[in-house]
Amino acid sequence: MARQQDAPKSEFKETIVNIRRVAKTVKGGRNMRFSVTMVVGDGKGRVGVGLGKAQEIPEAVRKATEDAKKNMITVPMVGTTVPHRNVGVYGAGRVLIMPAAEGTGVIAGSSVRVVLESAGLKDVRAKSIGSHNTVNMALATMEGLKNLTTIEKVAALRGKSVDEIAR
Repeated sequence: MARQQDAPKSEFKETIVNIRRVAKTVKGGRNMRFSVTMVVGDGKGRVGVGLGKAQEIPEAVRKATEDAKKNMITVPMVGTTVPHRNVGVYGAGRVLIMPAAEGTGVIAGSSVRVVLESAGLKDVRAKSIGSHNTVNMALATMEGLKNLTTIEKVAALRGKSVDEIAR
């Protein structure tokens, strides 16, 4: 009798941010489903946030994980922090992401912290402004990380050297 092998270990760390029971009212009553928000990251600069909805929680988690892997971005990092301050906006949620000195740690609210740690950032500060909805906060953090740029990219865009920009 052949044994079933375990699924190959993923290189990504998967974290559930939010599980909600949502209802849709239809003619016969209410249709209940589960909505899951998932963060997937490798801890080396790649991170993604995904949403999944299904009648069962495991199926919703699987869908959210697939969505997160599909929507992964690479975060520019300077050592263990971000290159500059930035504001990410999604819906009514705003997240201010700021670089921090080495040894500071991740200072941020719940879902923002999960996204930043999954990306591999170790020294960063963040402030939630506006909405405190966990899904909006996670997606606003992703928008903020997506808009970060390094000094090398700016120098290349302007056709100058890094020394000229850094002055």
